[in-house]
Amino acid sequence: MGQLIVIVALFVLLWLLLIRPQRKRQVEQQQLHASLEVGDEVLTVGGLYGHVREVIDEDDLLVEVSPGVNVRIARRSVAGVVEEEDDEESENVEPDADADAQPARSGE
Repeated sequence: MGQLIVIVALFVLLWLLLIRPQRKRQVEQQQLHASLEVGDEVLTVGGLYGHVREVIDEDDLLVEVSPGVNVRIARRSVAGVVEEEDDEESENVEPDADADAQPARSGE
């Protein structure tokens, strides 16, 4: 009887740690693909950034990756939608003064 409880507990743990989070990510990705519309800036799984110019059909998009350069991609190849940053927030960020400094070397 004790062995049965251990096996059931392992299956529950497996479901909680692996299967449930994977299903959640899959549902989120499906919602992302369903919500794509003209004008969205997207990032593809291949690393290309572009703007959706046309939804060709339920599986394909026309994405402009450079002015005048349009590519047809599969909707499922969109990794994410790029969020617009607030212009005021990015202008008020001061650069880090220590970013250009050389790290101290030990032993000198």
